[in-house]
Amino acid sequence: MTDAVPRESWWRRRIVAPVIAQLKQGATPEKLALTVALGFVLGVFPILGSATLLCGLAAWALRLNQPVIQIVNYLAYPAQLALLIPTYRAGSDLFGIAHIPLSIPYLLERFSADVGKFFADFGMIAVRGIVVWALAAPLVAAAIYFFMRPILQRAYSKLASQTI
Repeated sequence: MTDAVPRESWWRRRIVAPVIAQLKQGATPEKLALTVALGFVLGVFPILGSATLLCGLAAWALRLNQPVIQIVNYLAYPAQLALLIPTYRAGSDLFGIAHIPLSIPYLLERFSADVGKFFADFGMIAVRGIVVWALAAPLVAAAIYFFMRPILQRAYSKLASQTI
């Protein structure tokens, strides 16, 4: 009987390995921390379907790693869905406007029925949600950046000591 090589976990194969590969290829821990931070905050932008484009543009403009920012963006999708309605409600609270009962299935149904009417009825709700996101995003991005930077610096140092 031969010893079977244990299979790597999904997390290690899909998340950790690409980040380590980027560190091995010369990406700095600071740039990768920024990439992760922006990937998350742009990934929870309160307009469904816009995060991939926003992440791509941010990575291009700031010369960040496209694959890593998109991985983080896709991992942030459940958070985007979970935060969508609360963000819209916080926007209503911020502007002193009464809440309109909302749910994701209801919004998708209305969008599918008539796109123009959907934007007429819900456009300002989205704009107020974007304002809330814009107020919170820099703080969340900074927190993620300052959390991730030392982790990535340790990983980078460990990789550097292995190559010597």
